[in-house]
Amino acid sequence: MNLDRRALLSGAAALGAAPLVAQAKGRAPNPAFPQGFLWGAATAAHQVEGNNVNADIWLMENVTPTTFTEKSGDAANSFLLWETDLDLVKSLGLNTYRFSLEWARIEPEPGQFSIAMLDHYKAIIDGCHARGIHPFVTFNHFTTPRWFAGRGGWHNPDAPALFARYCDRAARHLASGIGHATTLNEPNLAGLLGELLPGDLLATDKAMQEACARAMNVDRFSAGSALYVADPATFRAHQIEGHKQGRAAIKAVRGDLPVGVSLAMMDDQAVGKASLRDAMRERYYGEWLRAARDDDFVGVQNYERKVWNDKGVLPAPADARRNTMGAEVWPGSLAGAVRHAHAVTGRPVIVTEHGVGSEDDTIRAWLIPNALRDLKLAMDDGVPVHGYVHWSLVDNYEWVFGYRIRFGLCELDRQTFKRTPKPSAAVLKRIAQANAL
Repeated sequence: MNLDRRALLSGAAALGAAPLVAQAKGRAPNPAFPQGFLWGAATAAHQVEGNNVNADIWLMENVTPTTFTEKSGDAANSFLLWETDLDLVKSLGLNTYRFSLEWARIEPEPGQFSIAMLDHYKAIIDGCHARGIHPFVTFNHFTTPRWFAGRGGWHNPDAPALFARYCDRAARHLASGIGHATTLNEPNLAGLLGELLPGDLLATDKAMQEACARAMNVDRFSAGSALYVADPATFRAHQIEGHKQGRAAIKAVRGDLPVGVSLAMMDDQAVGKASLRDAMRERYYGEWLRAARDDDFVGVQNYERKVWNDKGVLPAPADARRNTMGAEVWPGSLAGAVRHAHAVTGRPVIVTEHGVGSEDDTIRAWLIPNALRDLKLAMDDGVPVHGYVHWSLVDNYEWVFGYRIRFGLCELDRQTFKRTPKPSAAVLKRIAQANAL
């Protein structure tokens, strides 16, 4: 079985939910969301653009052995069909589009920046404004340039400065039109995924990266997003420093641009005496939540919950709704993760991802309003939440899972690239257009 971060969080939660912690009941939220609330859908470059041949993950997809069940190939062809995607966002009644710049396209070789690629992303930003859409831009969503990985990736002591150089160049071309920016996507689980995975998968991931090193004739190949990380402490320290330097570079170009980082967060819940919850919160999010205290906002990406006693994670209830991976789908988890993120950081929160990987769209249509209900209760309690961005706009390439796990509000025909809104899209559209539950 092959896992990516998002699916891993979902799969891990199959072991981690319990009927012992109930969703909020008995209190109705104020149905109205604040004026100017961001309602959006998200994509990531490698997952939708297609033919991202200079990226580290493209190489990993194409070596032997590989943990990837499918190659990304054309993906959703969004590199050419970005206007179609923007029209889709508009048609769904959303006012925000979260997408990522592809570092490997912008800087295909060290210090060589492509004006054509920067202009490509500028056209997308301008296209957002032409449609009344708020451009929410991630500077790096997992994939790094092949050359960066071939220099040791985030293990390299030069990595923070290299990332900051890229952020500076991209910001000078693009920042004037960006609405919100995040530096990195879900960096907080780097080096921690192995403890949640079977050993053979971790070994295969290590062998895959070694095959990439041989293909590039370098000593170490270290991908931007990997299951196996040789030195997790160094990797994470350099990513945190890269975030800080990248944020400073962006803010130096445009000081009033809100910049943050998006973190993968479960809703961790405690049961009984000596629960492991607080220790696991610290392990999974602690250093990054503290780093985010200096940001303008913190991005929360939530899919599941875990319920911890003193021995580990409790099992899901037998009657739970489940995603494709078999994990429980529990609407209250979003609000729980958001509450914790704000409590630790003191910063406003934007939900930068939330959704469900399932071919059964009725689960998605049920999840959206119920999760938003509990999110609004948190907001009524004083948690400053400025937006909700659903993952994802369209069924796409879910990393090592290939195209099997479907998160999209819209279905993708991989032959014609036609996007077809699912019934769940209409559910979110009604809420977003009313700006109210």
